[in-house]
Amino acid sequence: MPTQPSLSLPPMGCGTWAWGNRLLWGYDQSMDEQLQAVFNLCVNSGVTLFDTGDSYGTGRLNGQSEKLLGQFSEAYVGANKEQICIATKLAPYPWRLTRGAMRSAGQASAKRLGRSVDLVQMHWSTANYAPWQEWALLDGLMDLYEQGQVKGVGLSNYGSKRLRRVHQKFAERGIPITSLQVQYSLLSTYPVTELGIKEVCDELGIQLIAYSPLALGLLTGKYAEGEKLPKGLRGFLFRQLLPGIRPVLDCVEAIARSRAKTPAQVALNWCICKGTIPIPGAKSVEQAQQNIGALGWQLDPGEVLELDRAAQKTDKRMVQNIFQTS
Repeated sequence: MPTQPSLSLPPMGCGTWAWGNRLLWGYDQSMDEQLQAVFNLCVNSGVTLFDTGDSYGTGRLNGQSEKLLGQFSEAYVGANKEQICIATKLAPYPWRLTRGAMRSAGQASAKRLGRSVDLVQMHWSTANYAPWQEWALLDGLMDLYEQGQVKGVGLSNYGSKRLRRVHQKFAERGIPITSLQVQYSLLSTYPVTELGIKEVCDELGIQLIAYSPLALGLLTGKYAEGEKLPKGLRGFLFRQLLPGIRPVLDCVEAIARSRAKTPAQVALNWCICKGTIPIPGAKSVEQAQQNIGALGWQLDPGEVLELDRAAQKTDKRMVQNIFQTS
C-alpha cells in the first residue's frame, strides 16, 4: 500500500450544497461568477477545505457542485493554492452494490472535478435500512486510498456505535479514517451530546466536521417570526422552528453585540470552540466574508457555557438527518 501524505484540514471549511441546488437554494448558472469570487476569497483567507457530494445539484445539474469546484480550483491564482482540499461524498445509492461501483463513483467525481479528490467520504451509512450493502462500498473507498487516488477517507452521518465497527474494519486494512461529519450546531447538538461522537472521534484520532453549523441560516440572525422568510421548504421549516428557538437566538445575539461580531460568527466560533471544523455554505462574497470573520478570535469559556445552556433550554431542534446512525 502506498504511503499517503497526511491530510491537514483547516479550522473551517466551506460547504457547497447550494452550488447547483435549485430546489432548496435557488441556484442559477448566472451565479457562477459570484461563486468563483466566493471560492477565491475563501482560499485567499485560508479557508481551503471545500465539501461537496456527487449527489449535489438538482435534476440535469446533478454533479454541478463538483464541476464548479473543479473549474474554480483550476482558475484560482493566489495564496494557498497548493492547500486547496476538495472533499466529496459518494452516495450509497441502491444501485451501488459493489466495491467496484464505489471505485467508479470516485473516479467519476474526479473526472467532474478535473483533478483528484483529496478526501473521499461515504455520504451516509446504510445501517438503518440495508446494513449488508455498506461493507462492499466501504471496501471500495479503501481501494481508492490504497491505489493512491485519494489522500484520505472519511464518513458522514455515523454515530458512535457504527463508527467503532467501521473503524475496526478500516484498521484491519491499516487505513486511517481522516474525518467524520455530522449535523452539528447550537440547534443540532444531538450527535455530540446524546451519541457522544466527539469523545469517540478524539479517542480514534478522527477529525469531526460540523455540517449545517448555521442551521440552514436560522443562526445568522436574518430571520424572525412574522417577518419575511425564505421560499419553499426552508420557509416551511423556519415557521415551525422559530417560535421555539428564541432562547438560543437571544443568547447568540447578546454575545454578538458584546463582541462586535455577527450572530453567524458567534455560532460558528462556538462550533470551533467545541473542537469541530464547521463548513458553512456561502452563495455571496458578503456571506463568505461573514463566515471568515468567525476566525482569529475565540469565545471565552463563560460565553460557551451560556450558549450551551441556551441550547439545552430550546424547545425546538433542527430535524435530524434520517440517515444518521447511532
